[in-house]
Amino acid sequence: MYLFYSFLLTLGVIALLPRFIYDAFRHGKYVAGFRQRLGRIPPVDTNGRSIIWLHCVSVGEALAARPLARTVLDRYPSHLLVVSTTTLTGQRVARDAFGDEAAAVFYFPFDWAWTVRRALSRMNPSAVLIMETELWPNFLRECRRRGVPTAVINGRLSQRSFQRYKLIRRFARRMVRDLDLAIMQTDADAERIRAIGLESSRVLVAGNIKFDLRDEPSEDALAAEFRERFQFGARSHLIVAASTHPPEERVVLEAFKRLRAAGGYDKLRMIVAPRHPERFEEVASLMETYGISWSRRSAAPAESDSRSDVVLLDSIGELRAVYPLAAVVFVGGSIARTGGHNIVEPAAAGACIVTGAHTHNFEAIVEGFVRAQALVQLPDLSERAASVALEQAIQKILCDDKFALAMVENARGVLAANRGATERTMDLLAPILAIRTTADPSEPDLAKRGPLSA
Repeated sequence: MYLFYSFLLTLGVIALLPRFIYDAFRHGKYVAGFRQRLGRIPPVDTNGRSIIWLHCVSVGEALAARPLARTVLDRYPSHLLVVSTTTLTGQRVARDAFGDEAAAVFYFPFDWAWTVRRALSRMNPSAVLIMETELWPNFLRECRRRGVPTAVINGRLSQRSFQRYKLIRRFARRMVRDLDLAIMQTDADAERIRAIGLESSRVLVAGNIKFDLRDEPSEDALAAEFRERFQFGARSHLIVAASTHPPEERVVLEAFKRLRAAGGYDKLRMIVAPRHPERFEEVASLMETYGISWSRRSAAPAESDSRSDVVLLDSIGELRAVYPLAAVVFVGGSIARTGGHNIVEPAAAGACIVTGAHTHNFEAIVEGFVRAQALVQLPDLSERAASVALEQAIQKILCDDKFALAMVENARGVLAANRGATERTMDLLAPILAIRTTADPSEPDLAKRGPLSA
């Protein structure tokens, strides 16, 4: 079964090779860290200390993992932390986010047995922590064979993902049983991973560590820089369109133009932050067609920046710093059918939040905010209708101070009620992190140990 999986993975890579080559030349994707993806990770001088390997897929997971990473090192000062990511943007953010804490930041290996074995031999971790639910069969299998305990932390398993796993139920069952522990966000996530085949004794619920985000001094300084350069005034004058996907840039720009044309919103301004860096130029070209004044974050500062209607945030890792400047944040990936993005960060900054209908990646969080009347969620609409609905939602927030204040206060209540997942997760991880010290990679197979007691 694993041989067949590896064969299919190889076929998939070959089939997608032309796209990989195109993206590599045009956007620099996949080229960066290619040797590391083949398992050739630079060795870490441990000086006899144990290594905890933390894996974060991309930007969202890397940012969310910061509080937990610090807590790991506080509780286990004799350990070293290394961090891997899958994506280029995740790698850049992880290097900034974990630069002071991690002994190494590198790319996760391709999931062939030989690349995984090479990476594990280089790192020789005492434990592997996997943010959310990034499950790679060969990696988990090789960890089990080496006796390296693995744990999913802040795990989530959407209904869509669950349905896909059900299509390969037998293989999925074998894969998840290589996990020692799955610490899930919600009871629903826990029930789904149990249904796939992970023993109940290995499945626990701790809440969502994204609620435990901390203020970063560097972000305060960056917010001040944005305020000074672009002359963003009172919070009531700025909209942030965060982590947008096509066609959401058109949706928000159309709504913005109509608001400005309606009168009374002459001071209204907007920041547009596309989710993927490879789309920065595409969105810049779109801006040119709308007859608005706009600036690029990446451009050299200019006197015209202070008068720009729209700022294109064509940078990585700076989005959280602009949330405190915003009156309204539209969180993207939600009119587009990609499942939405993190609403906790703008809520913590005190902004009013609007999302589209497609938020299945953050289902539990969004449902909690909706129940508390802490955000506006648009119905499932066509692109044109979504633009009108977004315009109306923003207008309501800007014109009705009582309504806006209630949203912000309700959001604060939701945040306060859900904090503490990081500490609960660390308590549950204690058996994993203490299970062994640095081991010789040539030692006998330790995987025959029984499952950890929860």
